[in-house]
Amino acid sequence: MISEEEKEELKIELAKLEDEISTLRQVLAAKEKHLVEIKQKLGISLMNELKQNFSKSWHDMQTTSAYKKTHETLSHAGQKATAAISNVGTAISKKFGDMRNSPTFKSFEEKVETTVTSLKTKVGGTGHLGGSFEDVLSSTAHASTQSSLTGTRLPESEEELQC
Repeated sequence: MISEEEKEELKIELAKLEDEISTLRQVLAAKEKHLVEIKQKLGISLMNELKQNFSKSWHDMQTTSAYKKTHETLSHAGQKATAAISNVGTAISKKFGDMRNSPTFKSFEEKVETTVTSLKTKVGGTGHLGGSFEDVLSSTAHASTQSSLTGTRLPESEEELQC
């Protein structure tokens, strides 16, 4: 337990500390006001301060070993990813080239060329009867339908198509 005399001394010390804190707050407020006035005279704004603080912090962070290691690792990973993507692109190009040179693709390509040439001849040719685009489409549709639906008769003229 504390004696009455010690209690009185502690109360006096407490009052002194509260007074000192109050005085320090007033001094601090006056110094902060003076600081703001000086910054205004120098043209230093809050935005400028934030920019400077950010720049300094960014620089400080870039000089840390953790940042340097991370930067090196990511840079190395980026180089490996670029090389891998390049290799995939090369492999795909090679596969397309191989596919294009395959007998199956050549056969398909020849059939397409033959069909295109035939269509061009029928549409653009002057010596053929029924050389209009509609006639070519109709005859092509008729031929493909006949080959896929053997035994089913389809109308051959517009008169037969009308109900």
